Amino acid sequence: MSEQNEYRFQVNLSGMINILSNHLYSSPKVYLRELLQNATDAITARNKLEPASRGQVTVDIAGSGSNLTMTVDDNGIGLTEEDIHRFLAMIGHSSKVGEDFLASETSFIGRFGIGLLSCFMVSEEIVVLTQSAQGGPSMEWRGKPDGTYTIRKLETRLSTGTRIYLRCKPGCESYFEPETVKELLFYYGALLPYPVILRASGLQETVNASRPIWIEEPELARGSRQEVLAFGQRLLGERFHDFIPLRTANGRTGGIAYILPRSVNLNARRTHRVYLKQMLVSDQAENILPEWAFFVKCLVWTDELQPTASREHFYEDERLQEVRSELGQAIREELMRMGEYEPDRLQHMIGLHVLSMKALAAEDTEFLSVIYRWLPFESTYGERALGELLDEGKKLYYTLSVDEYRQIAHVAAAQSQLVLNGGYIYNAELLEHLAYLKPELQLERLVPEDVSLAFTDLTLEEKNRYYEAIRMADAALQSFKCQIQLKRFKPAELPALYTLSKESSALRSIEKAKESSPDLLASVLGNLGASLNEAAYSTLYFNLDNPMIERIFSAAHPQMLPAAAEVLYTNALMMGHYPMTRQELSAMNRGIIRFIDWGLEATAENGGTSV
Repeated sequence: MSEQNEYRFQVNLSGMINILSNHLYSSPKVYLRELLQNATDAITARNKLEPASRGQVTVDIAGSGSNLTMTVDDNGIGLTEEDIHRFLAMIGHSSKVGEDFLASETSFIGRFGIGLLSCFMVSEEIVVLTQSAQGGPSMEWRGKPDGTYTIRKLETRLSTGTRIYLRCKPGCESYFEPETVKELLFYYGALLPYPVILRASGLQETVNASRPIWIEEPELARGSRQEVLAFGQRLLGERFHDFIPLRTANGRTGGIAYILPRSVNLNARRTHRVYLKQMLVSDQAENILPEWAFFVKCLVWTDELQPTASREHFYEDERLQEVRSELGQAIREELMRMGEYEPDRLQHMIGLHVLSMKALAAEDTEFLSVIYRWLPFESTYGERALGELLDEGKKLYYTLSVDEYRQIAHVAAAQSQLVLNGGYIYNAELLEHLAYLKPELQLERLVPEDVSLAFTDLTLEEKNRYYEAIRMADAALQSFKCQIQLKRFKPAELPALYTLSKESSALRSIEKAKESSPDLLASVLGNLGASLNEAAYSTLYFNLDNPMIERIFSAAHPQMLPAAAEVLYTNALMMGHYPMTRQELSAMNRGIIRFIDWGLEATAENGGTSV
């Protein structure tokens, strides 16, 4: 049997620091976040041991240039000599795991035991002085980025807690500037329940002195409107005019959803600022709210979600899904409350964020039943709120696509039909839901061929007079699977209207696909199209009220009428935004050239002057 040797991994600490700096953490500035998180965990641990203790973190900055130093002092639980060996000298081992009072995952932020290493991004040495609340001597730990460290017992006893010294690394002076440090301390620790004090240049300031009382009870934010808006502006850097309080059923996650003061794109990146255990974890959290809630920017605080190793995002687990659902429900309920008690406020919000409101209404029929009257739609009566259109007292029709709407809008408007454009995102889905939820609204889908029911048929005398012309035009379009009808309809300015049955629409798609497919696939598509051939006829309605159509059909010229029918057919396709086959493009080009030739011949026959 071959001999098997066992070895231990060798860790290159400087290489690990490079990984932290360039890959795990987004910026060296997170060193302050890590120090604050360690202090917060230490204070939390001491509170469990001594409930009467009151936490505090003090940051001192001294010196200038290459002599800049920073001291971060907390009065938390401190470390024993054993703790130092376990948690400061063993990379990846967290002080938040074990079988003692430091084990509670719901009480501590840190989980990975690497936070202190982030300080090597800005300092060549880390010095830790600490005194444990559990007794024992005061201790000093000095660590360097080459992986070496020293530990010694101090002769004097320090006050309970931990003090960390950093000396600025060349090139990192900006991270030690008092104003920068002040902003970062507020940025990361604005919600901390104990004072964070900054001392620099002989001045002392409590960075988070204005911690709001509604942090604990978000519902109280309604009574502190201006304070809430000002707080959001400082933390999120944007001026807001409205907000919605957030809270989950268990009370462990809460926040403020600020209504964005401008319309946003449906595909806009949705990021929110999230605090874990009252410390900022991420200002780029993208998965904390439902996708439809892209009209808000949130401050969220929680003690129940699990951060990733970088502590800048959250794991997509079952609890996050539950929190996301509950925060979405809080927004939904507030909007519904507005609809009942503050309709003007809701209407203003819908005006700014109609897409988001439609997205929510499409998945929540109860919400739709509350807000439908304020939702705007393009219609043959103009861009108006649905409630205004309903007040017209007319039956409402809607189309499923923009192209369907464009085909029939002019005809329907001329005949005073009220038609809504259902082709834009969510519109048709919402109207279908409403037709089911509220049958009394008289909402009905309209297809282009239905518009022909309002056309005026020809008299028997007119049918006889135009029989031959109708036959010639119909024959000209047979190769396109299109039949013609000669009618009278409004507006007279519209010469022709193209309508498409479901079968002919499917056949058009198949024929178009065949042109760009390999032979084998084209053969398969051809077999599919063959089953539709009999029923797949579209219809081109010619308007006899249009002066040009009346002249063309009255003349019944055996060459001009078929050519005109083809040109008007292809023009109707373009007006309806239908993709055209090669055969149709060829017919359009052929017709244009033919009419140009006829025009030139007529000019020549008249001595060079046009008729």
